[in-house]
Amino acid sequence: MNIQRITRLLLGFCISLMVVSCASNPYKKINKEYRKNVKEVAKAYLEIPQTKEELNYDTLSITDEWVGTTNFSIRRPNFVIIHHTAQDSLGQTISTFTKTSTQVSSHYVIGRDGTIVQMLNDYLRSWHAGRGKWGNVTDLNSVSIGIELDNNGFEPFSEEQIASLLILCKRLKWKYGIPTANFIGHSDIAPSRKVDPNKYFPWKKLAEEGYGFWYDEEVVYPQINPLDTNTSIPLQSSDSLPLDAFDPVIALRIIGYDVSNPALAIQSFKLHFVQQEVSSELTDLDIRILKNLYKKYL
Repeated sequence: MNIQRITRLLLGFCISLMVVSCASNPYKKINKEYRKNVKEVAKAYLEIPQTKEELNYDTLSITDEWVGTTNFSIRRPNFVIIHHTAQDSLGQTISTFTKTSTQVSSHYVIGRDGTIVQMLNDYLRSWHAGRGKWGNVTDLNSVSIGIELDNNGFEPFSEEQIASLLILCKRLKWKYGIPTANFIGHSDIAPSRKVDPNKYFPWKKLAEEGYGFWYDEEVVYPQINPLDTNTSIPLQSSDSLPLDAFDPVIALRIIGYDVSNPALAIQSFKLHFVQQEVSSELTDLDIRILKNLYKKYL
């Protein structure tokens, strides 16, 4: 066997290995690109701020002296924001999130079968919240974990998907100490732009597990026994009735909604907590729900 033949065989073997490797890991190239980008981001953490003297007293310099402290740690996420993908498959979403042209991403994507795909380290800033606002927080991308659920936007979520979501929420809440109130939806933070997750999302189930709040149904829907004479309410003149100082807009603001456009804030609130009817008008039921709910956020 001559040298040329041996070389051709070795070359063929190497090519075969590369083909098999690429076939077994179709995301090898994008994962390599991810590691490269992480290294670029890491440089910002290693950079030592320059002093005024080092910057030749540039007008933008502010540091007179640099002394590094040893007491610090990495910043941690404090919100979880849940989305639906509005796409037709897990593969399609992964493709969207790995194209630089889309400028959108998420930390996690959960498939219809419950598969959890992590696409970004929890400590890195994902591009999922856009210009959203919650309370006084206007840069939610910097303080949140984004979770996308594979769903076209018009269908219920599978049991397997929600089971995986609950497992993931449990881990995130335990690891980062995320408050119960801070598990919210994309539509909550972007009333004028987003409607995800859709009306089929089981917010009540999540609240029962400690991820977000839900109203007290026994208070909103009181059970009155018609045979119980003790439940009767005496009639009063209108002059003696106390004024109802409840302001729905203030209540929405306390929960966290951006109320610069109250009608849109009401729609987002109803998509989350009423779900059956999402107009911009508050019904008597909606007001009872809001009255009961906002106190949990105080």
